[in-house]
Amino acid sequence: MAHSARPARSPHAGPTAPLARIALIGDRSEAVRSHARIPTLLDALRVRDGLDLDAYWIPTDEADEDLTGFDAIWVLPGSPYRSEAGVLSAIRSARESGIPFLGTCGGFQHALLEFARNVCGLAHAGHAENTPGLADEDALVVPLACSLVGHEGTVDVTPGSRAASLLGAERTRARYHCNYAPNPRHLDLLRAHGLAFTGTDPAGEVRLAELPGHPFFLATLFQPELDGDGTRAHPLITGLATAAVAHARTR
Repeated sequence: MAHSARPARSPHAGPTAPLARIALIGDRSEAVRSHARIPTLLDALRVRDGLDLDAYWIPTDEADEDLTGFDAIWVLPGSPYRSEAGVLSAIRSARESGIPFLGTCGGFQHALLEFARNVCGLAHAGHAENTPGLADEDALVVPLACSLVGHEGTVDVTPGSRAASLLGAERTRARYHCNYAPNPRHLDLLRAHGLAFTGTDPAGEVRLAELPGHPFFLATLFQPELDGDGTRAHPLITGLATAAVAHARTR
């Protein structure tokens, strides 16, 4: 069952300010640091930025329902998810319906998986965490040689990309909590079908993706929700919230 995470309405939001509905896709757990940050980030967006979001937690095994009534979809960390199919359905809905989308950590991995299956035609593409023993030609997401759990490092961002515009810089600091990343052998195919990889670590490994031509479609292997102390939302999260409000104005 979806649960509202919306705090009290901001005194800074005018009476005509649109109330944007955002679906938080994930199997909610206080043990997941990024999940615990969400209420603080919603407060920060409302109070500091005047962006009032009506946020609903949707478990992954309910995420295959119709999400077109939402103004944004954020697939949060916390994999392995209870339902891979539910997560992929939510991502596909965002991609095909032009709903602003952000995927972080596991959300990044599954955004690439959805694109590979439904755009690139890799019907058997899989995630090694969900399907151990995958053949290399089918393994789109594979274990990292060195875990990034607790790691912090720099990400170089492509000039002119949406991410660079939101960040106001071409380099950013990133916090990670993951053990899986995209298989390099498949990246050229994803690029050829329109997915742009716009952020890399110092070794050149992909850490950020976006979909040009979509109103807002960003995915990061790092977790921007863990940036700082949570009292100021990361620019990529503020970007999602801003896109959600813009989407709400079209309804």
